[in-house]
Amino acid sequence: MYKGSFITLEGVDGVGKTTQALLLKEYLESKGHEVCHTFEPGGTQLGSQIRSLLLNPEHSELHSMTEILLYAADRAQHVFEVVRPSLEQGKTVICERFVDSSLAYQGYGLGLDMEGIRQVNRWATGNLVPDVTIYFDADPAESLIKTKGDRIEQRTLEYYSRVREGFLQMARAEPKRFRIISAQGTREEVASRVLEALGGRI
Repeated sequence: MYKGSFITLEGVDGVGKTTQALLLKEYLESKGHEVCHTFEPGGTQLGSQIRSLLLNPEHSELHSMTEILLYAADRAQHVFEVVRPSLEQGKTVICERFVDSSLAYQGYGLGLDMEGIRQVNRWATGNLVPDVTIYFDADPAESLIKTKGDRIEQRTLEYYSRVREGFLQMARAEPKRFRIISAQGTREEVASRVLEALGGRI
């Protein structure tokens, strides 16, 4: 059992996860917490190379199974190099994306084997599960306007609608872990919702 708290931030692309992660980090540090802010894919030196493979629009030939396994490989390195050591040191880890993203994007979005995705990620993470997951909900038609159009972001709105619905289904299935908040409004308004959602959890 680790000493720290593990918070993950989820949502479709463009909902402002990085902005909110940095605001939450600043707030928690002001309250005396030691905080590790990280992200997936690419939260390690090795992971940054995997990220470039996954998101480069030129890699149109990338098979869906390869996509699942590359995300899991990035996650395995990330957990054992960054996340788990930080938790063992008693830090609060704020991570942009985790296993739920693979389930939403490759499972619900691409229609691939959900149980297979769960199994490979349980193995990759050593069964690590977040203490709390904040899901930022937004209409993909609005949030994707803010993105740069990497390989994943170039997929259709229908795809992203399935991803969004997948996140919502997972959140409803695990109400003790998930907190659903609206990504609409100013960054301060959203940050206030994040703190309210985290009340008593850290």
